[in-house]
Amino acid sequence: MESIMKMVDVNHHRIKTNGIWMHVVEKKGQGQFVLLLHGFPETWFSWRHQITHLANHGYHVVAPDLRGHGESDSPPSPSSYTMLHIVGDLIGLLDHFNQQKVFVVGHDWGAAAAWHLSLFRPDRVKGMVAIAAPFFPRDSNIKPSQFFKSFGDDFYIPQFQEAGRAERSFEKYDHLTVIKKFLSINKTDLIVPPPGMEFIDFLETPSTLPVWITEEELQVYAEKFRDSGFTGGLNYYRAMDLSWELEAPWQGSKITVPSKLIVGDKDIGFEIFTKGYILSDVQKELVPDMEVVILDGHHFIHQEKPQEVSDQILSFLNNLTI
Repeated sequence: MESIMKMVDVNHHRIKTNGIWMHVVEKKGQGQFVLLLHGFPETWFSWRHQITHLANHGYHVVAPDLRGHGESDSPPSPSSYTMLHIVGDLIGLLDHFNQQKVFVVGHDWGAAAAWHLSLFRPDRVKGMVAIAAPFFPRDSNIKPSQFFKSFGDDFYIPQFQEAGRAERSFEKYDHLTVIKKFLSINKTDLIVPPPGMEFIDFLETPSTLPVWITEEELQVYAEKFRDSGFTGGLNYYRAMDLSWELEAPWQGSKITVPSKLIVGDKDIGFEIFTKGYILSDVQKELVPDMEVVILDGHHFIHQEKPQEVSDQILSFLNNLTI
């Protein structure tokens, strides 16, 4: 594992922001600042390909472990994981690096953080790229927990929202197996286990790894989650209703910053749910200045197709830098 970490030539920092210590990695080109935000269950390491590619093209790249992940602090209460907390962490990070206005790229929960940073503080964002997760409007009539239960009580999000439930089910496996199960997901339908079955049990353990990731790379994740546990990442799901309540002042607000959405055509629920939405008038109304790019790939597409995704990010940044 040391050899794979040495291949990712970055500087490590611990910074104080918004009442927590946050671990960030930095690779400094001479150009503009790019913030990379990971999803679940990941850490800064999920951006290993993009960090090198963007820095080699002159960008100043910073990728944090978001609160609850990796070597960053994990406050114990789910109420400490609202989007206001996450965006607060990011504003403190930008202030630490003396950056007034930056580019932001996010995947999965990191994409949600990027959307909300752009929503709450558009004055700090030059442009943003979301991967795998579009911007959804706040529905004033239904809480997220109620919405996601409409897919079934055993849909993974309701399972994750129940305190301690996912952790207990994950404990039946070693950390490496849990990570393998997640990062090898190739189901394209919404993942709803049979009644009474835990999500992690429903996921297959691959007999062979996808060609885009190695056992050594998976061990990097497994070691970090062995140290931190999964509760911090799961608390993002448990804070969804509180986030919904706190975001009422932004009801109906649009994303005004230049945006790009990259999504894989084999991502979970793409055909039956995501595709129609991202090409709809609703999405265009909410995010008027957005380019949509659909690539051949699954959920972790920035790792599965690193060159394609890196080139898509780079072209977007370059167009706004000119």
